[in-house]
Amino acid sequence: MLKTLVYDGGCPFCEAFALRSELKGGIPDLLIRDGRLDHELRNDLRRRGFNLSQGAVLIDGDQIWHGSKAISVLCSQLKPSDPLLALLNGLFGNSKRASFLYPGLLAARQLALTLKGLPVDPDRA
Repeated sequence: MLKTLVYDGGCPFCEAFALRSELKGGIPDLLIRDGRLDHELRNDLRRRGFNLSQGAVLIDGDQIWHGSKAISVLCSQLKPSDPLLALLNGLFGNSKRASFLYPGLLAARQLALTLKGLPVDPDRA
């Protein structure tokens, strides 16, 4: 079944993780979508209570995960052929560890977006 990872393409960390996950993550049928560019998808997710400014979204059929849970679920399914993904799999594949570490990722994302002159919330562009 097709899984979709919606990430913030304005964030260099998010983009690198998403592209690596797609190319080297070993998850069949993983589709990545840049939520910053895909206004319709982002608005649909926001209406359903998933704000991209608060983290990535993973969709698998009717199931949707957001933020640390999305990254934890995705990382736990990785079969990485890439050393960085193997590290992230170890760090974020556990949901408790992911929820503890995820605020650090959000802070790094905020810093990167600020340095690029982009708003943290894509809807406030």
